Amino acid sequence: MTDLLSSAKTEPSKRGLTVPTGLAGLSLDAMASVSYGPEAIVLVLAVAGGAGLGLTVPVTLAIAALLAVLVASYRQVIAAFPDGGGAYAVAKAYLGRRTSLTAAASLIVDYVLNVAVSIAAGIAALTSAFPALHGYTVEICLAVLVGITALNLLGINESARAFMAPTAVFVAGIMLVIVAGLVRGTPAVTVAGAAAVPSDLQTVGVLLVLKAFSSGCAALTGVEAIANAVPSFRPPRVRRAQGAEVALGALLGVMLVGLAVLIEKFQVHPIEGTTVLSQLTSAALGDGIGYYIVQFATVVLLALAANTSYGGLPTLTRILADDNCLPHRFAVSSPRQVYRYGVVALGVSAGVLLIGANGEMNALVPLFAIGVFVGFTIAQAGMVRHWLRTRGPGWQWRLALNGFGAVLTFAAAIITAGMKFTEGAWLVVVVLPILVLAMERVRRAYHRIGESRRAVDDSRPGMPARPQPGAAALVVVPVSEVSELSCQALSAAMSIGRDVVAVHVCLDGGPAKAFTKAWEAWHPDVRLVLLEDSDATVGGPVARYVRETFPGRRKVVVIAELDPPGGWQRVLPSHRSQELEKQLRRQPGTVVCHLRVPVE
Repeated sequence: MTDLLSSAKTEPSKRGLTVPTGLAGLSLDAMASVSYGPEAIVLVLAVAGGAGLGLTVPVTLAIAALLAVLVASYRQVIAAFPDGGGAYAVAKAYLGRRTSLTAAASLIVDYVLNVAVSIAAGIAALTSAFPALHGYTVEICLAVLVGITALNLLGINESARAFMAPTAVFVAGIMLVIVAGLVRGTPAVTVAGAAAVPSDLQTVGVLLVLKAFSSGCAALTGVEAIANAVPSFRPPRVRRAQGAEVALGALLGVMLVGLAVLIEKFQVHPIEGTTVLSQLTSAALGDGIGYYIVQFATVVLLALAANTSYGGLPTLTRILADDNCLPHRFAVSSPRQVYRYGVVALGVSAGVLLIGANGEMNALVPLFAIGVFVGFTIAQAGMVRHWLRTRGPGWQWRLALNGFGAVLTFAAAIITAGMKFTEGAWLVVVVLPILVLAMERVRRAYHRIGESRRAVDDSRPGMPARPQPGAAALVVVPVSEVSELSCQALSAAMSIGRDVVAVHVCLDGGPAKAFTKAWEAWHPDVRLVLLEDSDATVGGPVARYVRETFPGRRKVVVIAELDPPGGWQRVLPSHRSQELEKQLRRQPGTVVCHLRVPVE
């Protein structure tokens, strides 16, 4: 799922990633999908009763087979693109701009969904262990989201080594659940509760199986992350990255199939307020310390999996901004080297999803797999073009492998979109083209801006004409009262030019007799113009006066504003200066100057 995740780590540590640290740092979302992938399958098959749940293992085996194809395909991506880059870079090189933007849009959707699904799944594991918290699911989800977003805005970045401990505990816990469950003849604890599926049973059919398959494909998220992190590995990078990819596929496949076998063995079915993984852990380990260790490890790993998107999406938006496909402010970092606009956009988007889904993991999972398979398909199709161009040693079987992978992932994308369309997948189907069109529009706008700037470069030889002096600029100073602030504003204006005009807006329709009297007593030797308050604002009348009275002439508008010492006091001054700035910045030939006067 997390294409370009490693771009946030483009400066590898002195020693680089090994296979274990690569798994811990780049595969958290893939590992975490074990907590909601099997449940998504069971939730669909349970509507057919025992006959449906009996297909859990076959459906999981089909997903594991697709996982094997993807792992083999991405091993080829690692070898062909040792500099990383992901579906966006592959499509940009071989499939054209619009296809690359489609890949980027799918990545954006996946990053946002990864945060929402990971947090919802983590809180589901928490409320399964502590049912008293179930009524506060949305509040806890949003609190965790705010905490993760705030930490990332502060620039707190965990290294891959810091992720190793919770990843190892989670994997060891899941393996222990599988082994203990296989050894047990009967469940250690049977969880009782209301069924989470309708009581009227359906018959098993092809559509039901395809729907279960499409739901379970959410467990394949994150398979491609390692293929995009090759530069972060220790030399030999390609070999180590390929080893990590194979290890991820093996671990993920064993966990998925093992849990599926336990689901059939213990006849687990969806229960309100309790996850399938929680039921399996109780059945295998009982309700003692082992159960709580696995549940807490799941919560921690899912939180860390959500955090990986905060390294990936802001970096992706920075790349898109550099390519003129997003506003350039997404490429601006804070002093802590944080792309704040990307972090905030990710947090807000994930928050909207969590609120819309009421914090329910199973309401978000159906949205997940579509964007994932769109990215998979584009990456594999790009690799097909790559092998057709390079035709290196063994290119025929490599092309066949990537082509087969592209066909499978495209079919999975179509099946997922069709089966889950009415369950919310329509949202992703609609959002993807909207994102592509929006990025295209931003790119065209930047192209027009670039043409207007007429920058000198290799494609546009020659220098611009020398600047020509024109008539002296008119200096306009909005004043609200006779005060020291107005004095400093007029002094600054008279130092800029000789033709200075002070304008005062008569708010509330009053005649401003008091202001006029004070102005005449002050006698600053500056012409005063009184403007009527026609729309209950200051900016509107001043902007109209500047535009209509002095057409074709250059204007300088000096806006004086108090500058509080800092902190919370910055919210105290009036918003009039922002209002003026908003109205004046679109005026042609107008320069807006802000004079900040510190508060003693």
